[in-house]
Amino acid sequence: MSGRHDEHAEAAADIEAVEQANTAFYEAMERGDYDTLTGLWLPGEDLTVSCVHPGWPVLTGRGDVLRSYALIMANTEYIQFFLTDVGISMTGDTALVTCTENILSGGPAEEGNALGPLVGQLVVATNVFRRTPDGWKLWSHHGSPVLAETGEDEDEETPA
Repeated sequence: MSGRHDEHAEAAADIEAVEQANTAFYEAMERGDYDTLTGLWLPGEDLTVSCVHPGWPVLTGRGDVLRSYALIMANTEYIQFFLTDVGISMTGDTALVTCTENILSGGPAEEGNALGPLVGQLVVATNVFRRTPDGWKLWSHHGSPVLAETGEDEDEETPA
């Protein structure tokens, strides 16, 4: 019985570690901390990393992916992520995190203002992590904008 208990404890520890890695990813974005963000992605090219930002084409390879974050950080004065609907599933050394990114962001200031207008956006995201000797690292991030409200649509009638 203790073997089964150990497996559960190990799985719970892995899920917690993946959740911490996922949180660290968003916190690095909020702080504009490019060095930390770089360290959160899989190193080297053994497994090619990929990224899809909302409205962007697929970016593959560590160089292109990290350049995209440098560009976003350079053009975003303020960004904050409120994550909801976080789900984590695992198999072996791979973890899949799904979540809704409730984003509040602002661009560079215009005409002497401290900050440009703040914009809210909903994005559903999938983050794939791989276990490495240095902890869980991002293998792929895919963000897709939520274009319509979910839930019941009052204008739609269901047939009787």
